[in-house]
Amino acid sequence: MAKKLPFTKSQLEEIIQQYPTPFHIYDEEAIRKNARQLIAAFSWAPQFKEYFAVKATPNPTILKILREEGIGADCSSLPELMLAEMAGITGENIMFSSNNTPADEFQAARKMGAIINLDDISHIDYLEKHTGIPETISFRYNPGPLMKNGNTIIGYPEEAKYGLTKEQIFEAYRIMKEKGVKHFGIHTMVISNELNPDCFIGTANMMFDLIVEIKQKVGVAIEFVNFGGGIGIPYKPEQQAVDLQYVGQGIKKAYEEKITANGLHPLRIAMECGRMITGPYGYLVATVLHKKQIHKNYVGLDACMTNLMRPALYGSYHHITVVGKEDLPLDHVYDVTGSLCENNDKFAIDRELPVMDIGDTVVIHDTGAHGFAMGFNYNGKLRSAELLLKPNGKVDLIRRAETIADYFATLDVPACGLSKAAATKSQN
Repeated sequence: MAKKLPFTKSQLEEIIQQYPTPFHIYDEEAIRKNARQLIAAFSWAPQFKEYFAVKATPNPTILKILREEGIGADCSSLPELMLAEMAGITGENIMFSSNNTPADEFQAARKMGAIINLDDISHIDYLEKHTGIPETISFRYNPGPLMKNGNTIIGYPEEAKYGLTKEQIFEAYRIMKEKGVKHFGIHTMVISNELNPDCFIGTANMMFDLIVEIKQKVGVAIEFVNFGGGIGIPYKPEQQAVDLQYVGQGIKKAYEEKITANGLHPLRIAMECGRMITGPYGYLVATVLHKKQIHKNYVGLDACMTNLMRPALYGSYHHITVVGKEDLPLDHVYDVTGSLCENNDKFAIDRELPVMDIGDTVVIHDTGAHGFAMGFNYNGKLRSAELLLKPNGKVDLIRRAETIADYFATLDVPACGLSKAAATKSQN
């Protein structure tokens, strides 16, 4: 399926006149439509809740848009809890799933009324000591050996640091039952960026079987199950998006066969997708600064790993559009690079593209999740602005670009020789 842009060349040129590249821009209308499609796929469920993974796109404007569509927040740190609160997401619309968690973050989650999802059986005593035991609790399940080939991001569950084993799960619910917990949930996350829809149905079957077993062995009725996220997106043009209706109906069938048939209806269904909600509807816009011909042909952008590190971290593919040259033949081969002093600072390697010239505008697709969020300041690079493309075609600045002054703000010494003008100028 061809990769399309939500704006024309002339529209993008107008945006760049006001907001210099590089920047990330998100398509609000497409994000809303996609969120509604996910919710519609589970309209059969007694209750369905999507907790958006804040780590994917940690911007309160995006979170507010999702809240308006009925979506909550999956948080794993105090700043993420605060971002959710800024967006008006509160109480049990927040699921706090963290690991190696400091006491003050548990305390904040408890104060906010978030659902606390514990990552280890030893955390029961830690939670009780620092915050007391809440009336509602959830545990994260790690099934151990499960996947034949693993997953490029999570890997093999048995090698992951997350969650409780099956025997620990039974013991954890026994302990919490004795401590007076009234409401129980369960959670898992065993795959990431997966395009095979049957994997998600398989996860549901696994969790429904476990819920039945918990009831039989411990006498605890699980009230909600969170299948995690993991729904991938078609980064490559030849890939197909996950059929959400197929997934929803497959899970419905498993629900009827295992939950309803065992008298455990109603069971609330939850997910915590991040990537598939916003990922396809974010774009990194950059400008070609340099061309270099040595042993290979290189194109150097004003963006770098600071703006998008997935290709360097995972070897991930992100489609590239050279704006205005969409119809030209892909008869040139380039490495598309950034400016870090690291040789893996590349957005594409040996990519077939149209001829590229200095000054060309480049759009890197599918950066709406784990794009800006994974930015950093190595090499003194500054993080870019984030923009929102509104349904009416207007553009809002939802996060300004960092400035040199921001970079030095945490130091106890002044930035010697740095003029005021330089300190407030963003690095592009």
